[in-house]
Amino acid sequence: MALKINYLKTENKKPSNIVLFSDEKFKISSLERYIDKNEISYISDLLKTSDLKKNLLVFELNSKKKIVLVSVKDKLKSSDIEGLGAEFYTRINLGKNSEYSVISDSLKSKHENFLSYFLHGIKLKSYSFNKYKTKKEDRKISINVIGKKNIPSAQLKLKFKALEEGTFYARDLVSEPGNILHPDEYAKRISSLKKDGLKVTIYDEKKLKKLGMHALLGVGQGSIRGSYLVTMEWNGKKNNSKPLAFVGKGVCFDTGGYSLKPARFMEDMTYDMAGSATVVGLMKSLALRKAKINAVGVVGLVENMVSGNAQRPGDIVKSYSGKTIEVLNTDAEGRLVLADALTFTEKRFKPQFIVDLATLTGAIIVCLGSEYAGLFSNDDKLSKQIFSAGEQVEEKVWRMPLHKNYDKLMNSKNADMQNINYVGGAGSTTAAQFLQRFILNKTPWAHLDIAGMAFSKYGGALNSGGATGFGVRLLNKLVEENYE
Repeated sequence: MALKINYLKTENKKPSNIVLFSDEKFKISSLERYIDKNEISYISDLLKTSDLKKNLLVFELNSKKKIVLVSVKDKLKSSDIEGLGAEFYTRINLGKNSEYSVISDSLKSKHENFLSYFLHGIKLKSYSFNKYKTKKEDRKISINVIGKKNIPSAQLKLKFKALEEGTFYARDLVSEPGNILHPDEYAKRISSLKKDGLKVTIYDEKKLKKLGMHALLGVGQGSIRGSYLVTMEWNGKKNNSKPLAFVGKGVCFDTGGYSLKPARFMEDMTYDMAGSATVVGLMKSLALRKAKINAVGVVGLVENMVSGNAQRPGDIVKSYSGKTIEVLNTDAEGRLVLADALTFTEKRFKPQFIVDLATLTGAIIVCLGSEYAGLFSNDDKLSKQIFSAGEQVEEKVWRMPLHKNYDKLMNSKNADMQNINYVGGAGSTTAAQFLQRFILNKTPWAHLDIAGMAFSKYGGALNSGGATGFGVRLLNKLVEENYE
């Protein structure tokens, strides 16, 4: 299915399907200039028996013509408007090829960018991943925005297009099967983003061994595929100011290693690289919209497999930081990848802050379900900024505790630390407490556990099921609101 949005000052032909904006009570007297009097009369009669609490109403005047009334309520947040656009798309995404004319001049709203957010919601909801279906839908939906008022500026169009492309790129990466998007292929795809203006550096196994990243390498040593650390740099300020840093877990497939996962739902472990996909999608968005910041994205790419060369429970590895880790459970692998990536990012780039994202623990789903990502941080200011950004774009986070008393649960008798808490409980917190040990210079840091948010079986407000791209819009808003 293809969606196309066109901007036209006037319609060349009489539109068949018309989208009009009304007040929240669906008063249509002000819309007489856009539709015929007999249609006004017909719709008025239907409104008497309609549920006026709905956000939009669709009236079929005949087999070839529909009128869609969109209720514009007072004090709508930007995320509400996006949701309204997504709801509109869901309603029209039926039947054969469709063409709708959105009459922008009918819109009266105190929100100056209403139409931009409405169309953004439509675009986000329209995403689908059907790359491997032999029979593809050839259905098309065209939306013609007609009028001279309320039209998004060129700058706004660029901003939302960049966000959509970054979010869709992240969703595409998460949606790919493990036999296609293994670490070797993933590193190549990131390298292709040089065309967008990113500086990409790939550290392969030889370079990682030289650097001493044995925590990351240990996770991937059971796979025939390579292990990589990839950095993406965007210099939008053209100066030497400290960058903002984003770090992502990129476990392209996670069997659990010798601490093998159950077979049921193991196929979903292709999305264990969703944290890295968010970072890649974000960096693409920042480059496309030419964000006026310096930023770096760092992702660790591995495949956690079982083989004669795979890591064993009880192995001890030395991390890039110099600290040693006893690997008691090979399925607690994401934190090992992030441990090396975090220390490297802090040491190499000396950033203003570090935000890492990972599908790290099932425990966070038990705690927060699929409504909030878990937020752990050593910095109150950064936490508040992330929380606020999440509220604005409806990619919500909830702050969870960190405390030195949890450290004793991660201490090892045989090494500096162990990678799981054998006592039980606080699985997400002890994982975050483990990660915090690899922030060596008190850099403001936040960890987002997105295990419940990266993939949706049933679909959400702005996605139709599958990969969500969670975090791209959240972190873009964080940057936009506080650092540009």
